[in-house]
Amino acid sequence: MKLTVVGCSGSFPSAESACSSYLVEADGFRLLLDMGNGALGDLQRHIGLYDLDAIFLSHLHADHCIDMCAYFVARYYRHEGGRCGTIPVYGPEGTEKRLSTAYEDVPDERSMSEVFDFRTLKAGTFEIGPFRVRTERVCHPVESYGIRVEHGGRSLTYSGDTGACAELGLLAEESDLFLCEASFTHGKENIPDLHLNGREAGEYARGGRVGRLVLTHIPPWTDAQQNLDDARSVYDGPVDLAYAGAVYEV
Repeated sequence: MKLTVVGCSGSFPSAESACSSYLVEADGFRLLLDMGNGALGDLQRHIGLYDLDAIFLSHLHADHCIDMCAYFVARYYRHEGGRCGTIPVYGPEGTEKRLSTAYEDVPDERSMSEVFDFRTLKAGTFEIGPFRVRTERVCHPVESYGIRVEHGGRSLTYSGDTGACAELGLLAEESDLFLCEASFTHGKENIPDLHLNGREAGEYARGGRVGRLVLTHIPPWTDAQQNLDDARSVYDGPVDLAYAGAVYEV
């Protein structure tokens, strides 16, 4: 599998990166994990506008899904070649309504479903193209899912947004790459069921015996180097800070 970090900023775009969006490719199939603020523009640095095969939305906070409104415009009002066919969009219950409300001026209440095949996420195991995926509901103020993606005997896990929970540990166990949010700073914020800090991400990586930890969703106001140091203090495997344009072969 090939993982490309399209955007990785938490809460709002930074000067260097769009919000959460990660492209996973294998066997010519392209799966996008989240499409937050600014992600659609940066996605076009890596693939064509109409080259996606499926989209997974971990939850419906704007920094993970709002550029779906812009992508609706691109697919519905395509300038050349006519309207695009539907693409599978896996998201929490109410995804279509959430995006239609955010866009507001859709031609009619079913317009988004003419280009997006909305599929409601639940915890479970299923296939998306060539990938075997497992989803678990994680701890966040809104319905939110982490995902494990497997292909060819390799695996990557994406935490989405979450506080500490057993489900995240189950997803991450022995993953070759663990893409884990680290929004908070150890010793500074301590709000349960919201976000993780760098130390907690490192503890999940250590406990799950993962191959590589990549810290992501770090807001512009958070000291990323501190989170990196905190993760390394408890996990002795390779740890990286995600950055826009980073590519990993999994």
